[in-house]
Amino acid sequence: METYETLSEAMISLKKSGYDQDFNLHSDWIESSDAIVKFKPEEFHVDQVHRFEGMTNPDDSAVLYAISTSKGVRGLIVDAYGAYADALSPVMIEKLRIDKHTDRSAEQRSAEKVKPQVESKKK
Repeated sequence: METYETLSEAMISLKKSGYDQDFNLHSDWIESSDAIVKFKPEEFHVDQVHRFEGMTNPDDSAVLYAISTSKGVRGLIVDAYGAYADALSPVMIEKLRIDKHTDRSAEQRSAEKVKPQVESKKK
């Protein structure tokens, strides 16, 4: 999975690779930005997750989800680090978690880099 420096860089690249819809997140579904198509949790999958942290302002932090639907529609959701968490149903919260079919997240890659250092300090 590609690593991106900025949210805009990631969005441009993913849109070029076919994630061309902008999805809006609702409590029990996602929908296309034009509100024509809605997808329930069982109708979509999180393919990739990318986290971005604002260097100077914590309000600039965001999570970018690359989504594929059962109808072949692919798109993106941008979440401001859990801003919607209180408004989401438990099913949607679970659906937006990383699973075995999701590309490794930046958090996982960071944890892999830190793990050997921690283990070497134990010796």
